[in-house]
Amino acid sequence: MNQERELKDEAHTNEKIDLIRGDPKVAIRAIAWPMVLTLVLNMVYNMVDRVWVSGLGSDPLAALGFVTPLFIIIGGLANGFGAGANSLISRYIGAKNTPEASNSALHGVLIALVLSILIPIILLPCLDGLLNVMGASSVLSYAKPYATIIIIGSFTIIFNGILSSELRAEGDVKRATIALAFTGILNMIIDPIFIYTLGLGVNGAAIATILSALVATVLMIYWMFIKKDTYVTLTRQAFTYSNKIMKQLIAVALPASVEQLIISLISIILNALIAMVASTAVVAGFTAAFSIVQVGMMTSVGIGTAAITVAGVAYGARDFDKVKTACHYSIKLSMIVAIIIVIIMEIFAPQLALLFSYSSTSASLGPVIAEILRIIALFLVAIPVGLCCANVFQGIGKGTISLALTLLRELILVLVFVAVFIFVLGMGHYGVYWGMVLGSAIGSILGIIVFEGYLRRIIKLNS
Repeated sequence: MNQERELKDEAHTNEKIDLIRGDPKVAIRAIAWPMVLTLVLNMVYNMVDRVWVSGLGSDPLAALGFVTPLFIIIGGLANGFGAGANSLISRYIGAKNTPEASNSALHGVLIALVLSILIPIILLPCLDGLLNVMGASSVLSYAKPYATIIIIGSFTIIFNGILSSELRAEGDVKRATIALAFTGILNMIIDPIFIYTLGLGVNGAAIATILSALVATVLMIYWMFIKKDTYVTLTRQAFTYSNKIMKQLIAVALPASVEQLIISLISIILNALIAMVASTAVVAGFTAAFSIVQVGMMTSVGIGTAAITVAGVAYGARDFDKVKTACHYSIKLSMIVAIIIVIIMEIFAPQLALLFSYSSTSASLGPVIAEILRIIALFLVAIPVGLCCANVFQGIGKGTISLALTLLRELILVLVFVAVFIFVLGMGHYGVYWGMVLGSAIGSILGIIVFEGYLRRIIKLNS
């Protein structure tokens, strides 16, 4: 019976590997949609925190908005090092080097352990000052305890980001999806219990988030280290510390992590700029509207994440036509879905705003959220091209190029246009929204130009 099950597991594993080594379009679709579902559910459960907290008033909701960049930083480190592990494992799978793929996965786990220890040690002692710098001084009584709980439980976020990426690297999207999807659903269920039934308020939202994330951590550790039915071998015997592997992993992971830090930094700056020219209610409205947009962004992020694996395998096999197909097809798919989502948001903006304005204390936020949403929804069609190009660069191990493109798209160009719209054209907080859209759109165009030029160069060098 055990032998029969082992043969079945091996056949299933080989099927997954054949998938990611085959047609890039088929592989991207197969990997992307479960990934999109996972990301949407995770964004929804983050949004659910805000939906339930909005019932406590605008100050608690604004506090979550100020803390969100910190949450994104921690998740960004997890996803960045997960991208590094994904890229390296998939390239070794493409090169048919299973021992090095296994060793790379174990190096990713080692990094997860180190980050889980370092993050609380670094962040907790300076939390007050950090939150004040982020603009949360007016709502510190809500922001500090929420942030403290998230930081203490950050090991769940770190392990979930890295372990799920390692599962996706070998095409095992199903189990990565199950673990993270269950986390999102559980959080939606227990959020109101901790916030209202137990009377823990904002703190209850943080506790529910961490407890839910812990479920995914336990599930993936069981599958990968106890059940041991993955393509890569995760045992002590399979691990040999390698400076080469660590350098290759970090070469993608650090730029990918910094990309997430850039996104967090721009969120902090935009929140601060809105607070300078508008009221706390507008900050809360932007927080709510952008959380809806972030759910829509997850389709592009999921498709782009699938491209990391597919492009990495193709690059490892030195099949540059498949690398090009992976990039172009991920852009096309992302853009089609993004346009559909924008149309839905434009039509149903008032109804979506009700998610954050259902109580008497937050009813006045409804029109503010709807107005902001209709502008920043356009951000969704500005990002797919640049995002997918950056992800493909991560997949082929060129994390520095990916970082440069993200820095240009998400920080430099956005800030330039925001500054012009606010301080030169006097558009107030509306300048923030239009600056986001235009800066990202121009950055995306530059991204595809860089990708096409780079691909032509490596094809010429290898011909």
